[in-house]
Amino acid sequence: MTNVPTQAEPSTPSEPPRRDAAIVFILITIFLDVLSVGIIIPVLPELVLEFTDQDTSRAGMFVGIIGASYSLMQFLFAPILGALSDRFGRRPVILASMFGLGVDFVVQGLAPNIWWLFGGRLFAGVMGASFSTSNAYIADVSTPETRAKNYGLSGVMFGLGFICGPALGGLLGDIHTRLPFFAAATLALLNWMYGFFILPESLPPERRSSFTLAKANPLGTVKRLRKYPLVAGLSLVFVVASLAQRGLENVWVLSMEYRFGWDAKTNGLALGLVGLMAAMVQGLLVARIISALGERRTLMFGLIVSSIAFCGYGLASQGWMIPCIIVFGAFGGVVSPALQSLVADVVDPSEQGKIQGALTSLVSLTNIIAPLFFTAGLFSYFTSSRAIIHLPGAPFLVGSCLLFTAAVIAAMVFQRQPASPRRQ
Repeated sequence: MTNVPTQAEPSTPSEPPRRDAAIVFILITIFLDVLSVGIIIPVLPELVLEFTDQDTSRAGMFVGIIGASYSLMQFLFAPILGALSDRFGRRPVILASMFGLGVDFVVQGLAPNIWWLFGGRLFAGVMGASFSTSNAYIADVSTPETRAKNYGLSGVMFGLGFICGPALGGLLGDIHTRLPFFAAATLALLNWMYGFFILPESLPPERRSSFTLAKANPLGTVKRLRKYPLVAGLSLVFVVASLAQRGLENVWVLSMEYRFGWDAKTNGLALGLVGLMAAMVQGLLVARIISALGERRTLMFGLIVSSIAFCGYGLASQGWMIPCIIVFGAFGGVVSPALQSLVADVVDPSEQGKIQGALTSLVSLTNIIAPLFFTAGLFSYFTSSRAIIHLPGAPFLVGSCLLFTAAVIAAMVFQRQPASPRRQ
C-alpha cells in the first residue's frame, strides 16, 4: 500500500502532483456530491409536505421550483467556480465548495420553514457547481494514456452515488425526515478534512490565467467554446444527450408506477440496477472499449446504444422487460468518459476550468428544462384524456430521438474535424 503523506505540500513545476492521492480524493468528492443529492431525494418531498400542511398540490409546485432553482444556480455558478480555479488553483475552490456544502446541509436539516429550505437548496446548487472544477482537476493530473480511465472512474463514482444515495436516504428518512441532511453534512465535512491534509494542487502558478467577470459569465463562458471547434460541436452533442438523460431521470418513477404498477421499493431496486451497471461498465470496460475503438467511435457507439435503450423503455409492454433493457443500455455509459476525454485532449491547461464550467452550465440548463418538458409536458399530456393517442412511453421515445440526433451531430462534427491517426 502506498504511504500517503499527512500534509499537502505545494506543487512545483518540477514536482508533479501526487496523482494517486489526488485522483482518490477527487473520485470521493464526486461520489459524495452525487450521494448528497441522492440521499435527500426520498425525504425532500416529505419535508416540503410538512411545511405546506400536507397540501400535495402546493408541495408539488414547491418541489418543482426548488429542483429547477437548484439547477439554475449550477448553471450560473459553474463557470464562475471554473474560472476561479483557473486563476487561484483547483484545491482552494474544491475545498471551499466541500466545506460550504457541508455547512449548507446542516442549515437545510435545521430549516424551520419552506423558505429556509429553499435558500439552502439555492446555496447547495452553488456549491454543487464544483463538478466543473473536479473535471478540470482530473484533466490536470491525467496523462493521455490514463485520461479515459480516470473519467471512467469518475463515471463509476456517479453510479455508486446513484446506487447508495436514495437507498441510504430512504433508510435514514425512515428514522427521521431530517436525518439524511445531517448524514450528508457529516460526509461532506469529513471529505473536506481529508482533502485539507491530503489534496495537492494540480495547477502550477505558471499555467494559471487571470479572472475576469467576462470569463465567469455563464453565457460568455459558453461562447468561449467557439475557440475550440471540436469542443463547440461536441458541446451540442453533450446538451442534446444530457437533455434526454435528464428527462429519463425526471419521468422514470411516475412512468413505471403508471405503466407497470411499480411501488417505491421496485423503483428503488431498478434504479439501483441502473447505478450498478453504470459502475461496472465505466469501471471495468470504458478504458478497454476506448482503447479498442478510440474516443470518437466509442462516443458514436454509446449514443446509438442509448438511443436503442430509450426506445425500448418507451415501447416496453411488461415490467420484466425493463431490467433487461437496463443491462443493455448500460453500455451507453461510455459516452461521457469518451466525450470528456476528447474535450480534455484539445483544451489548453489554463482553460480547462472555464471549459469544464461551460459544459457543466449547459448540463444544468438541461436540468431546468427537462422536468417541464418531459414530465409536466409529454408525460402529462400523453396520459391525459386530451391526448390524440394514449402513449405513456412518449418521453422515452422522444429521448431516443434526441440521442439519435446527438449521434448524427457527432458524426457531422467528426467529419468536419478529422482526427489524427493516433486519435481516432
